[in-house]
Amino acid sequence: MTRSRSSWPVLLWKGFCYALGGLVLGVVALQLWFLGHILYCKSFNPQSTAFMQRRLDTLRVKDPRAQLRRQWVPYEAISVNLKRAVVVAEDARFLDHEGFDWQAIHEAMAKNQSRGKVVAGASTISQQLAKNLFLSGERSWLRKAEEATITWMLEHTLSKRRILELYLNVAEWGDGVFGAEAAARYHFGVPASQLAPEQAAWLAAILPSPRTYKRGGITSYSLGRAQIIFERMPGASIP
Repeated sequence: MTRSRSSWPVLLWKGFCYALGGLVLGVVALQLWFLGHILYCKSFNPQSTAFMQRRLDTLRVKDPRAQLRRQWVPYEAISVNLKRAVVVAEDARFLDHEGFDWQAIHEAMAKNQSRGKVVAGASTISQQLAKNLFLSGERSWLRKAEEATITWMLEHTLSKRRILELYLNVAEWGDGVFGAEAAARYHFGVPASQLAPEQAAWLAAILPSPRTYKRGGITSYSLGRAQIIFERMPGASIP
């Protein structure tokens, strides 16, 4: 028995609706998964991040026994100098926005348009934390949309103090070096609590390309950028 021609559009429409419904449910489930992990991070420290795992996988291609340098420390055990330096370098209006610095975005778009290529970004600390915790290194509009959603959840679930604490403990500061404590010990041989203003400014200066700088690999560029950060640190607002 064959179906009438008039029934095929109905079947196709039903198939489309089922597929769309399944897609929507999948997206909602993924967002709930992210939200669950963010709620976990409100009270507990993450053992690892998506970015750390990718880096470890890459390192183990060359050395199967490779390990990351990482040691979690609470917010109080991180020098106020590093907190100020990172805010100055990465997100000067950290306390004033809700995850997105629209002024910085506008300025970056204007600069990129005038140069005819991407030369400036405007990612906030919250956006960078969203990317480090959960996302791949892929660059696409879909990933940016997911980053924005996670950023919104972070800002509406966690305090600014907790967001900065998480970021300082998961940021990369060298090849396989993650977090303020490991960075301070690796580059300067001191705990994160004892970082001097000049040392903190240099660590903040290398955040955009941390794997470029091995222990003792101070360059004229990093020193110049660190000097600018150092001069602006006294005016930085931190939670």
